[in-house]
Amino acid sequence: MDVCKLSFLSFLPFVFLSIAVVATGDELQTFIVHVQQQESHLVATADDRKAWYQTFLPEDGRMLHAYHHVTSGFAARLTQQELDAVSAMPGFVSAVPDQLHTLQTTHTPQFLGLGAPAPPPTHGNRGSSSYGGAGAGAGVIVGVIDTGVFPDHPSFSDAGMPPPPAKWKGRCDFNGGSVCNNKLIGARTFIANATNSSSSSYGQPLPPVDKVGHGTHTASTAAGAVVPGAHVLGQGLGVGAGIAPRAHVAVYKVCPNDSCAVSDILAGIDASVADGCDVISISIGSPPVPFHKNPVAIAALGATEKGVFVSMAAGNAGPNVSSVINDAPWILTVAASTMDRSIRTTVRLGNGLHFHGESLYQPNVNNSPNTFYPLVYAGASGKPFAELCGNGSLDGLDVRGKIVVCEFGAGPNLTITRITKGAVVQSAGGVGMILPNHFVQGYTTLAEAHVLPASHVDFVAGAAIMAYINSTANPVAQILPRGTILGTTPAPAMAFFSSRGPSIQSPGILKPDITGPGVNVLAAWPFQVGPPSAAPFFSGPTFNIISGTSMSTPHLSGVAAFIKSRHPNWSPAAIKSAIMTTADITDRSGNPILDEQQKPANFFVTGTGHVNPEKAAHPGLVYDIAPCDYIGYLCGMYTSQEVSVIARRPVNCSTVTVIPEHQLNYPSISVTFPQAYNSTTPVLVKRTAKNVGKVPSEYYAAVDMLDTTVTVRVFPSTLQFTEVNQEKDFTVVVWPGQGGARVVQGAVRWVSERHTVRSPVSITFA
Repeated sequence: MDVCKLSFLSFLPFVFLSIAVVATGDELQTFIVHVQQQESHLVATADDRKAWYQTFLPEDGRMLHAYHHVTSGFAARLTQQELDAVSAMPGFVSAVPDQLHTLQTTHTPQFLGLGAPAPPPTHGNRGSSSYGGAGAGAGVIVGVIDTGVFPDHPSFSDAGMPPPPAKWKGRCDFNGGSVCNNKLIGARTFIANATNSSSSSYGQPLPPVDKVGHGTHTASTAAGAVVPGAHVLGQGLGVGAGIAPRAHVAVYKVCPNDSCAVSDILAGIDASVADGCDVISISIGSPPVPFHKNPVAIAALGATEKGVFVSMAAGNAGPNVSSVINDAPWILTVAASTMDRSIRTTVRLGNGLHFHGESLYQPNVNNSPNTFYPLVYAGASGKPFAELCGNGSLDGLDVRGKIVVCEFGAGPNLTITRITKGAVVQSAGGVGMILPNHFVQGYTTLAEAHVLPASHVDFVAGAAIMAYINSTANPVAQILPRGTILGTTPAPAMAFFSSRGPSIQSPGILKPDITGPGVNVLAAWPFQVGPPSAAPFFSGPTFNIISGTSMSTPHLSGVAAFIKSRHPNWSPAAIKSAIMTTADITDRSGNPILDEQQKPANFFVTGTGHVNPEKAAHPGLVYDIAPCDYIGYLCGMYTSQEVSVIARRPVNCSTVTVIPEHQLNYPSISVTFPQAYNSTTPVLVKRTAKNVGKVPSEYYAAVDMLDTTVTVRVFPSTLQFTEVNQEKDFTVVVWPGQGGARVVQGAVRWVSERHTVRSPVSITFA
C-alpha cells in the first residue's frame, strides 16, 4: 500500500452543521466559527493563532475555545449582528450555532480472557506489572472525554505506576494541582458554552470533578487500578480492575450533566491530542449525519491522522435498524453485549411459577420462603402512562403492602427512569417492584440500584406474570434475593439497546465494528448508590453497575491501550484491524452470538464479533490504512468542497485516487448491489494484508458463505510472507447471483499454523 503525506499547515475551515437555532437582536449565542489563514497572514504558534482568532471578535471575553490540533477556528459568543460583521472579514468561511450531544470492572477482564488481576504491588515493587503482564497498557496514555473524574477513588491510585512518558504535556486542574498522580496524570475542564452558563465561568475553569459518575465509571473501566473488595450493595464482589490497569489516565471534562456541547467536546479532543494521549475514549453520541456535517467525526479524523486511536459508542438506539452513530471508518464503533454474570432476583408467583430477573439492591425482606405479597399491575389505575409508574401515576390505586408491576419505558418526555419507578412505588406504600420488558427489549435485563426489592425480568417472564395477574382475583408474589451468579448463559449476547447498522452515511463500511461488555458493568463511582438506609451496611470504595454502549466503549479503549503497549509503532488502523479480525463469533458455549430475542445476531448487530484481547495482541496479519486513503475514500462520497471540510485543508478530488467505499482497506467487507444488478458481472474487492507475525509464514484462504446464491472467491488463494511488515495484495470476487436473501453474510478467513484472520463479508441487495 502506498503511503502518502498530508499537509496539516493549511487552515481551510470545515463546516459544522447543527440544530438550526437562530440568534436574533442582541441575544448572545455560542457559534463555532471557521476561518482560513490567508497566504499573506500565516501564523505558526498556538499563541499567535489565538491572537489572530481574537481579531475576529468585537471584544475580549467572547472567545470560549480556540482550536489548534484537530479542527480550525474557535467557539465564541456573538449576537447575530456581530456575526454578520465577522462574516465579512477576510479569512472567515462559516459559522454555525453550537449543539448538544448526549452521554450514551470486577468481572469483565476475566470474561475477556485477561486473567485474574493481582493486588497492588507492595513497597519495593513499584513499576512492576500488576495485571496482564507487561502489555496491560504500560506506557500508554488513555484520554477520556466525559463528565470528569472522582480523583480520590482507589481506582485511580498510582501504587506501582511509573511516571508518565516524557511526551506527556498535559496538566491537572484540580485545586492545588496535587490530586493527580502517576495513574491519573491529567484532568482538565472544557465547559464554556453559554447553554451551560450555570456550570461555567468563561475563562475560569472549574475543577474537573465528576458530579454525574459517568466519567469516573468509563475512565476506571478503561484503565482503572486494581482494587480488592469491589462491589455494589454487596453484589459483584471481587477484585476490580480496568482493562489496561497499567495505562495512565487523562480526563477531559466536557459534560456538566448528560448533555455535552459540541464546542466543548472539540476542545477536549483538541487538548487530548496536544497533551500526548495515545487512545481517546468517547462515550458520547453524535447524530448520524454526513461526515462533512459532523464536527466530532472530523475532529476524530484529525486525531487519527496524528496517530491517536479513537474509540466511540455505537449508540443506545437499538434494536432500530440503521441507528448506529459514530460510524466513520477512522473510528472504532463499539456495540454492547452481556457477560456471564447475573445479579439475580427471582420472582415467585402464587401459582408456583418462578422467573429470574435482576436487581442490585437485595434485602432479605421475607421472614420465610412462604411469605407472599399481593400483586398489582400499575396500569390498573387507568391514568395515562400509569403503567410506567411515573410521579403521581399510582394516586388512587391501593398498592400499600403490595408488589407492583411497572412496565419498562421512560414515558413521552423520557423522564421516568427505572430507579424513579421504584421510588414512586415505595412512596405509595408498595413493598416491591417487578419491571417486565416489552417485546423489543427481549431477554436483556439490567441490574440497577433500586430503592426497594425489585426484579427486572425479560419479556417472556413479564407476559407470564401478566397472564397470572389476569387469571386470578387475588394474585400474590414474592421477590427472592439470589445474589451474584457467575457462568450464566448465553454469554455474550447482544443488548437490546445497542444500535444497529447498516450505516446510513457509508453503507460500504460495515458498522458497528466490534462488541464488548456493556451490560451490568461494575466500575468506580463518586458516591453511594441505592437507598440511603443501605449505606451503613456497605463500607468501602463506592462502585456502581450501569449499562450502555458508554460502558462497552472504554472496554475497547482499554483493549486498544493493551495492544498499543505491546506494539507502540502500530497505527490506529492496524490496532483496529487486530481487534476486528480476531473477534469471537461464538459465545462461551460455542454457539452463535444471540441478539436480545435469543436469535443469531447478524453483523449489523455484532460487528465483526466479540472482542478477544489476547488474540488481538497477536493477529498475524493487519489491514492498514494510511491517512491519505481516507481522503480518497471521502472523494468517492462527497464533493471536493465537502472533502475539504472534513480534511481541514484544500482537497481537489480530481487529483486524488478515488477509493470506493468497499475498496477502502478495511478489516470487514460490505458490498451493496441494486436489485436489478447483472449477476454475470462480479464485484472485485481489493485488500492489502500486512504481516505482523512470525516469518516465514503461509496463509490459506477460506470462504464461509451460508447462502449458495452468492459466490465468493479469493485470488490468490495463498499468501506467503518472508519478512515482517511485508504486504501482499489479494482480491475478493463477489458474484451476486439471483433469488437470494436481501442480506447475505459470511466471511473470508486467512488461516496459517498460528493464526486465523477473519473478515466478515456482508452483501446487501438494495
